[in-house]
Amino acid sequence: TQPQSAAPRTKGEREKALGKMVLYFTSTAVDPPAFIYMGKDKYENEELIKHGWECDVWFHVDKLSSAHVYLRLPEGWTMDSIPQPLITDCVQLVKANSIEGCKMDDIDVVYTPWSNLHKTGDMDVGQIGFHSQKLVHKVHVEKKIPEIVKRLEKTKEERDNVDLAKEKEDMLAAKRAKLRLEERRRKEKEAKEQ
Repeated sequence: TQPQSAAPRTKGEREKALGKMVLYFTSTAVDPPAFIYMGKDKYENEELIKHGWECDVWFHVDKLSSAHVYLRLPEGWTMDSIPQPLITDCVQLVKANSIEGCKMDDIDVVYTPWSNLHKTGDMDVGQIGFHSQKLVHKVHVEKKIPEIVKRLEKTKEERDNVDLAKEKEDMLAAKRAKLRLEERRRKEKEAKEQ
Protein backbone atom coordinates (compact mmCIF):
# COMPACT_ATOMS: atom_id res chain seq x y z
CA THR A 1 0.00 0.00 0.00
CA GLN A 2 1.09 3.55 -0.62
CA PRO A 3 1.33 5.95 2.32
CA GLN A 4 -1.45 8.51 2.44
CA SER A 5 -0.63 12.14 3.09
CA ALA A 6 -2.09 13.69 6.20
CA ALA A 7 -5.28 15.66 5.71
CA PRO A 8 -4.82 19.43 5.85
CA ARG A 9 -5.63 20.69 9.36
CA THR A 10 -5.72 24.46 9.21
CA LYS A 11 -8.04 26.57 7.06
CA GLY A 12 -5.04 27.84 5.06
CA GLU A 13 -3.81 24.29 4.44
CA ARG A 14 -7.30 23.19 3.36
CA GLU A 15 -7.67 26.12 0.94
CA LYS A 16 -4.19 25.50 -0.45
CA ALA A 17 -5.03 21.82 -0.99
CA LEU A 18 -8.28 22.73 -2.78
CA GLY A 19 -6.57 24.98 -5.30
CA LYS A 20 -6.50 28.68 -5.96
CA MET A 21 -9.43 31.01 -5.40
CA VAL A 22 -9.27 34.18 -7.44
CA LEU A 23 -11.74 37.06 -7.21
CA TYR A 24 -12.53 38.87 -10.46
CA PHE A 25 -14.11 42.33 -10.82
CA THR A 26 -15.21 44.46 -13.74
CA SER A 27 -14.68 48.21 -13.67
CA THR A 28 -17.24 50.15 -15.66
CA ALA A 29 -15.42 53.41 -14.90
CA VAL A 30 -13.98 53.09 -18.43
CA ASP A 31 -15.37 51.93 -21.76
CA PRO A 32 -14.78 49.16 -22.62
CA PRO A 33 -14.89 47.87 -19.02
CA ALA A 34 -11.60 46.90 -17.37
CA PHE A 35 -10.61 43.59 -15.80
CA ILE A 36 -9.42 43.62 -12.14
CA TYR A 37 -8.56 40.60 -10.02
CA MET A 38 -7.10 39.63 -6.64
CA GLY A 39 -6.36 36.57 -4.55
CA LYS A 40 -8.59 35.55 -1.68
CA ASP A 41 -5.66 35.46 0.77
CA LYS A 42 -1.87 35.59 1.03
CA TYR A 43 -1.45 32.10 -0.48
CA GLU A 44 -3.28 33.12 -3.63
CA ASN A 45 -1.24 36.33 -3.66
CA GLU A 46 1.90 34.17 -3.95
CA GLU A 47 0.48 32.46 -7.03
CA LEU A 48 -0.58 35.77 -8.56
CA ILE A 49 2.94 37.12 -8.01
CA LYS A 50 4.41 34.05 -9.76
CA HIS A 51 2.03 33.96 -12.69
CA GLY A 52 1.27 37.60 -13.44
CA TRP A 53 1.25 38.89 -17.01
CA GLU A 54 3.42 41.64 -18.47
CA CYS A 55 0.30 43.77 -18.94
CA ASP A 56 -0.71 43.52 -15.23
CA VAL A 57 -0.42 46.43 -12.81
CA TRP A 58 -0.20 45.59 -9.09
CA PHE A 59 -1.89 47.74 -6.39
CA HIS A 60 -1.30 47.56 -2.61
CA VAL A 61 -1.91 49.76 0.43
CA ASP A 62 1.46 51.30 1.29
CA LYS A 63 3.03 50.12 4.56
CA LEU A 64 -0.08 48.13 5.63
CA SER A 65 -1.32 44.62 5.01
CA SER A 66 -3.80 44.50 2.14
CA ALA A 67 -5.01 42.48 -0.79
CA HIS A 68 -2.84 42.37 -3.90
CA VAL A 69 -5.11 43.89 -6.54
CA TYR A 70 -4.19 43.56 -10.21
CA LEU A 71 -5.43 45.54 -13.19
CA ARG A 72 -5.00 43.78 -16.53
CA LEU A 73 -4.22 46.56 -19.01
CA PRO A 74 -5.93 46.32 -22.39
CA GLU A 75 -3.62 45.98 -25.39
CA GLY A 76 -1.87 49.24 -26.19
CA TRP A 77 -2.26 50.73 -22.71
CA THR A 78 0.65 51.73 -20.48
CA MET A 79 0.97 52.68 -16.82
CA ASP A 80 0.83 56.33 -17.84
CA SER A 81 -2.31 55.92 -19.96
CA ILE A 82 -4.53 54.44 -17.22
CA PRO A 83 -7.52 56.79 -16.86
CA GLN A 84 -7.89 58.35 -13.42
CA PRO A 85 -11.39 56.86 -12.81
CA LEU A 86 -9.91 53.37 -13.28
CA ILE A 87 -7.04 54.12 -10.90
CA THR A 88 -9.65 55.32 -8.40
CA ASP A 89 -11.56 52.03 -8.74
CA CYS A 90 -8.38 50.02 -8.11
CA VAL A 91 -7.24 52.05 -5.09
CA GLN A 92 -10.73 51.95 -3.57
CA LEU A 93 -10.86 48.15 -4.01
CA VAL A 94 -7.44 47.64 -2.42
CA LYS A 95 -8.30 50.00 0.46
CA ALA A 96 -11.57 48.13 1.09
CA ASN A 97 -9.60 44.87 1.25
CA SER A 98 -7.06 45.98 3.83
CA ILE A 99 -7.86 45.02 7.43
CA GLU A 100 -6.29 48.21 8.78
CA GLY A 101 -6.54 50.45 5.73
CA CYS A 102 -10.31 50.05 5.35
CA LYS A 103 -10.79 51.72 8.76
CA MET A 104 -8.42 54.62 8.12
CA ASP A 105 -8.63 57.87 6.21
CA ASP A 106 -5.63 59.42 4.47
CA ILE A 107 -3.71 56.36 3.33
CA ASP A 108 -1.40 55.83 0.39
CA VAL A 109 -1.71 53.12 -2.24
CA VAL A 110 1.25 52.13 -4.40
CA TYR A 111 1.05 50.62 -7.86
CA THR A 112 3.63 49.31 -10.26
CA PRO A 113 3.93 47.00 -13.27
CA TRP A 114 3.82 43.30 -12.34
CA SER A 115 7.28 42.92 -13.90
CA ASN A 116 8.67 45.29 -11.24
CA LEU A 117 7.65 42.98 -8.37
CA HIS A 118 10.62 41.31 -6.69
CA LYS A 119 10.21 38.20 -4.53
CA THR A 120 13.07 36.51 -2.70
CA GLY A 121 13.07 33.22 -0.83
CA ASP A 122 13.55 34.84 2.57
CA MET A 123 10.36 36.94 2.30
CA ASP A 124 7.18 35.98 4.14
CA VAL A 125 4.18 34.62 2.25
CA GLY A 126 2.52 37.56 0.48
CA GLN A 127 5.47 39.90 1.06
CA ILE A 128 6.96 41.63 -1.97
CA GLY A 129 9.69 44.11 -2.94
CA PHE A 130 10.49 46.05 -6.09
CA HIS A 131 13.25 45.82 -8.68
CA SER A 132 13.11 49.60 -9.20
CA GLN A 133 11.56 52.15 -6.87
CA LYS A 134 11.39 54.55 -9.85
CA LEU A 135 8.58 52.44 -11.37
CA VAL A 136 6.42 52.65 -8.25
CA HIS A 137 3.60 55.19 -8.35
CA LYS A 138 1.83 56.43 -5.23
CA VAL A 139 -1.75 57.67 -4.86
CA HIS A 140 -3.13 59.35 -1.76
CA VAL A 141 -6.59 58.13 -0.75
CA GLU A 142 -8.45 60.51 1.54
CA LYS A 143 -11.35 58.24 2.39
CA LYS A 144 -13.39 55.25 1.31
CA ILE A 145 -15.93 55.91 -1.43
CA PRO A 146 -18.66 53.33 -0.67
CA GLU A 147 -20.43 53.78 -4.02
CA ILE A 148 -17.33 52.67 -5.93
CA VAL A 149 -16.72 49.66 -3.69
CA LYS A 150 -20.40 48.61 -3.93
CA ARG A 151 -20.36 48.95 -7.75
CA LEU A 152 -17.25 46.75 -7.96
CA GLU A 153 -18.55 44.21 -5.42
CA LYS A 154 -21.68 43.72 -7.55
CA THR A 155 -19.43 42.46 -10.36
CA LYS A 156 -17.37 40.11 -8.15
CA GLU A 157 -16.96 36.59 -9.46
CA GLU A 158 -15.23 33.95 -7.31
CA ARG A 159 -13.48 31.18 -9.22
CA ASP A 160 -12.10 28.07 -7.50
CA ASN A 161 -9.20 25.98 -8.73
CA VAL A 162 -7.88 28.60 -11.13
CA ASP A 163 -4.81 27.28 -12.94
CA LEU A 164 -2.86 30.53 -13.19
CA ALA A 165 0.18 28.86 -14.75
CA LYS A 166 -1.94 27.33 -17.54
CA GLU A 167 -3.76 30.62 -18.18
CA LYS A 168 -0.42 32.39 -18.56
CA GLU A 169 1.01 29.68 -20.82
CA ASP A 170 -2.15 29.77 -22.99
CA MET A 171 -1.81 33.55 -23.31
CA LEU A 172 1.89 33.28 -24.21
CA ALA A 173 1.16 30.52 -26.77
CA ALA A 174 -1.53 32.69 -28.40
CA LYS A 175 0.90 35.61 -28.48
CA ARG A 176 3.59 33.46 -30.14
CA ALA A 177 1.07 32.15 -32.70
CA LYS A 178 0.02 35.71 -33.52
CA LEU A 179 3.65 36.75 -34.02
CA ARG A 180 4.32 33.73 -36.28
CA LEU A 181 1.24 34.57 -38.36
CA GLU A 182 2.31 38.21 -38.69
CA GLU A 183 5.82 37.12 -39.71
CA ARG A 184 4.44 34.67 -42.30
CA ARG A 185 2.18 37.38 -43.78
CA ARG A 186 5.09 39.82 -43.88
CA LYS A 187 7.23 37.28 -45.76
CA GLU A 188 4.40 36.48 -48.19
CA LYS A 189 3.93 40.19 -48.88
CA GLU A 190 7.68 40.65 -49.47
CA ALA A 191 7.71 37.65 -51.82
CA LYS A 192 4.82 39.10 -53.87
CA GLU A 193 6.58 42.47 -54.14
CA GLN A 194 9.73 40.92 -55.63
